[in-house]
Amino acid sequence: MLVEPAASLTDLALGLVALVLALRLRAAPGVHPHWTRSFAWASAAALAGAVHHGVVVRSDTWSGPSWAVISGIVVVAISYLLAASVVEVLGEGRSRVFWVLRSGSLIAYAAVAASGRAGIAAILLCEGVTMLAVLALWVMALRRRHPLAWPVAAALVASMGAAAARALPAASEPVPGLDPTSLYHVAQIPGLLLLAWAVAAARPRRGPLRPIPLEDLPA
Repeated sequence: MLVEPAASLTDLALGLVALVLALRLRAAPGVHPHWTRSFAWASAAALAGAVHHGVVVRSDTWSGPSWAVISGIVVVAISYLLAASVVEVLGEGRSRVFWVLRSGSLIAYAAVAASGRAGIAAILLCEGVTMLAVLALWVMALRRRHPLAWPVAAALVASMGAAAARALPAASEPVPGLDPTSLYHVAQIPGLLLLAWAVAAARPRRGPLRPIPLEDLPA
């Protein structure tokens, strides 16, 4: 018997969708491996979450470590999302830019964890810093008429909007049968589908994408 059936089953659905999309992106021409890795790690986080909500959460001993592992997987998934965005918008060989942008949320989360307030709310807040950095890159790309800018930006806004479901009171049931955590899982699926379509189906079939030179970035 699942301890938290709704949260477990919706995480399972999210994980399977992300896994299918990762496999499809891996086979799609012209898609950078960072995109595939981001979807693959997102799938791993959701599938691990399904086990956590379904079984592990009943254990006082293992619930905390389990969540810590899932949190780490989420961090890796979002790191690859940022890395993919840096490559697409700025071009290859911009690792310094990646680490400058990534360090913001990593430092923020380390500070929150050190204060003893680590949890899903803290991850959403700190990783939101990285998501804003990713979105800022694609807004920059919009100004340069990058061919993927509009579809990727729309997908990112949809994904970030899903976090609003998790901010609802824990005892509420905004959709019959779905608590805020379960609704958050379901709400992430449209964003994943849009993002996968953006980086694969919406990608121009001829010619490489033109990156934004660093000297063209705002000071």
